[in-house]
Amino acid sequence: MNLKAMLISDKIELPDDFFHNIQKYKEHLFKWNKIHNLTGAKDEKTVDNFIYDAVFPVSFLPKIKNLLDIGTGAGFPGMILALALPDTQVTLVEPLAKRASFLQFIKGDLGLGNVTVVMKRVEEMPKEIFELITSRAVTDTAMLLKLSEGFRDENSKLLFYKGENVYDEVEKSLKHKIIKTKNRHYLLIEGN
Repeated sequence: MNLKAMLISDKIELPDDFFHNIQKYKEHLFKWNKIHNLTGAKDEKTVDNFIYDAVFPVSFLPKIKNLLDIGTGAGFPGMILALALPDTQVTLVEPLAKRASFLQFIKGDLGLGNVTVVMKRVEEMPKEIFELITSRAVTDTAMLLKLSEGFRDENSKLLFYKGENVYDEVEKSLKHKIIKTKNRHYLLIEGN
């Protein structure tokens, strides 16, 4: 099943231009990846899986005004969420110049007014409160909680893209839930 069919079968609501923008994103990613090695995802099937993985939470997230993606890399999940949530201001934090440049190029090429690219480590950013903080494949949950401290309040939600080891990383006292799909465990933490 292709990406579009998977997302439609899961009844994930996406903007009309989502698939057009995703196609352009993928074309650029493959070109840039040959030169700059932005991601380990080298073939269409793997990239489609990464995109599906990134966008699936749209099916269970509430409407949000802004989000911060820590360690965006080549755009997973932050850039993909920005394409799926055009009314949400998305801040992509990526310290590596080649990846931040790629994200900035995509922002310009697709005319994404809802995206801000920050080429820094999250620890170097000025503090600001976000409604949602996301991260995928950056570090363990305890470190992500520490890194996100200055960017959340009691109303913020955190969405961490994890593998099956997530159960070993979550303290029972955390108000959380784990949403599972075939290849991913989404750790959603609320009000901490």
